[in-house]
Amino acid sequence: MSANTPTSPTPQQIHWEENGVQHSARWRSEAGMPPPKRVVIADDRTNADVAYRLACEGTALLWRGDFQNARQLLQALARRADHKSKPARKAKPAKTPATPTEAFHLHRQAQSQRARTLAMLLLPFEDGYTLPLRRAPDVQLACNEAYGRFEEPFVASLRELLGVIGAHEWRRTGVEIPALGARIHPYYGVFSPVRGEYVQLVAEAPLPSDTSLAFDIGIGTGVLSAVLAQRGIKRVVGTDQDQRALSCARENITRLELEQQIELKVADLFPEGRAPLIVCNPPWVPARPSSAIEHAVYDPESRMLRGFLAGLTEHLTPRGEGWLILSDLAEHLGLRPRAELLAWIAEAGLKVVDRIDVRPTHPRTADASDPLHKARAAEVTSLWRLAAA
Repeated sequence: MSANTPTSPTPQQIHWEENGVQHSARWRSEAGMPPPKRVVIADDRTNADVAYRLACEGTALLWRGDFQNARQLLQALARRADHKSKPARKAKPAKTPATPTEAFHLHRQAQSQRARTLAMLLLPFEDGYTLPLRRAPDVQLACNEAYGRFEEPFVASLRELLGVIGAHEWRRTGVEIPALGARIHPYYGVFSPVRGEYVQLVAEAPLPSDTSLAFDIGIGTGVLSAVLAQRGIKRVVGTDQDQRALSCARENITRLELEQQIELKVADLFPEGRAPLIVCNPPWVPARPSSAIEHAVYDPESRMLRGFLAGLTEHLTPRGEGWLILSDLAEHLGLRPRAELLAWIAEAGLKVVDRIDVRPTHPRTADASDPLHKARAAEVTSLWRLAAA
């Protein structure tokens, strides 16, 4: 499961006035946010309450002070944003969402508003990803990994930079995968296999009798292809549209010394030909992503899921199996009923051979303060073994 992160062909510009002089620079936002129309200069003297009011109004703050003070200001903005989302004790209680679907949409709306507000604290980048700020860290390697080699000055949000730095640490240290006995190193913008239950399902499901070939649709980090190869599948063809995902998978496959077994191809869903095993772990929630990176989690109108099911029979060999790894969180949120999924399976000329279920163990399942806690606590992740009807 990977993020689809297209880049804009025409670079956008951000404009501001500083010391009576008009300035402009390239604007960068991996979240796809447009450049703010209003920009003011901020530094160590900027008051957090004033900064928060400006950010809420859509006015960006271009930072000229100490880098560590900018981080502290961002933390102060986050506290104010989180406090605003909680009703005061004496205030009228917030309306309880009538349905899980309404709760989901309200939660997404609040997340989006919070992200827009916190993205209003901006940093200037000079040639070679240099930050012209006091006590600024060296971010060249992290930015090279996320953005590629890009020397032209630009402006981006501090919040995005911190995400880039965090992704660099994930990539450097990797994620331990017990099913592999090794680590997978995710790239910025590629879904990290931190939810190990779906990997374990692929590691334990009974393989078909023909282990000569498997397709991994939406290879992402390459974790599922690696599991299949280690289980004895002689050849795995992994597909993806996202170049970041393909580069990430290639590096992980090389680290694991599986490049002789796993082949990568650029494709929208299926490669050419047929295979006795086809595996797909599509985004689990049928909703519109609010940023390009969220394509790894949100699948508008279940496009990838429906495409996989619709094309499965024509790419399976006789007696072949398709493995669909899918959470039922969307069902608990009222976004996609089970009957609809079963209807798509039947319409595609498929039957369910078996379904292997596991309950996720990630921390959110036990977080009662999460607005979606009821749905997360009931969530089950399944591996659907499908075959031609």
